[in-house]
Amino acid sequence: MPARPSASRRTVLRGVAAAPVAGLGLAACSPEGNSAKAAAPTAPVELGAVSEVAKGGARLYREHNVVVSRDEKGTLKAYSTICTHASCPISKLEGTRLTCFCHGSEFDATTGEVLAPPATVPLTELEVRSDNGRIVAGPEA
Repeated sequence: MPARPSASRRTVLRGVAAAPVAGLGLAACSPEGNSAKAAAPTAPVELGAVSEVAKGGARLYREHNVVVSRDEKGTLKAYSTICTHASCPISKLEGTRLTCFCHGSEFDATTGEVLAPPATVPLTELEVRSDNGRIVAGPEA
């Protein structure tokens, strides 16, 4: 059986130098939920008319990182759209399914619950109310 060549000093040093850099990518994906609350509105914010959200549907307000849903009775719910996996802003809503472009996590816009990993933590629920036919979300909304 022929002898395997041993790793050269250069090969070993390249591997050692690359190890800390490889770990940097993993740090961006953890820990779940740490900065989701920081990205939620810190004061009440007016999003739009209640009529913009169909009963049984949802609307994504990208500029405020908020999704608002409305049940069949007209009750509003709001969630931060900062993904709880890696804190990426969610920018895709199809029906009531939110999809994060970073790693593919999916959430239910009506409950905030995780529908598909890698996220395991639900979206942060926000206070929401209707004020003269306008949707207001955020603390003390």
